[in-house]
Amino acid sequence: MTSTPSNTLTHFDADGQAHMVDVGDKAETRRVAVATGRILMQPATFEMIRAGSAKKGDVIGIARIAAIQASKRTGELIPLCHPIPLTRVAVEFELDEAASAVRCTVTAETVGRTGVEMEALTAVSVGLLTIYDMCKAVDRGMVIEGTRLLEKKGGKSGHWVAGRPD
Repeated sequence: MTSTPSNTLTHFDADGQAHMVDVGDKAETRRVAVATGRILMQPATFEMIRAGSAKKGDVIGIARIAAIQASKRTGELIPLCHPIPLTRVAVEFELDEAASAVRCTVTAETVGRTGVEMEALTAVSVGLLTIYDMCKAVDRGMVIEGTRLLEKKGGKSGHWVAGRPD
């Protein structure tokens, strides 16, 4: 089953006022979201991360913890996002030497009435921002790019994969 996008914005009522979507009547199902993004940097910065020689410590290890922490606080950061109990958050980092880049991919899961897309996207964003923060003393020109949802499963809208027609 693939999802079909709605033609309406769900976070606005009939009068155009922002509101938190009512998910009370939705069924609890297993929900999974996968998001990704990357940070581009100077080759010397990339090598410092790979070698683990940054002055502030293990950049990737700290970014992983920051991403997990951010996923758990998404409901506090995104105004109309429901706070949800996460059952799993997995954070992976891939070092791309050719591009002098670090890719972060997060899988977030829950059993609930609303999806975990925002949790996965928030985790990726904060993980990459943490890399920036830890390395900015040597490379202020780093670029965070391509943060996006790759896949979501569960709920009424079913299974969606980026790049696949709905």
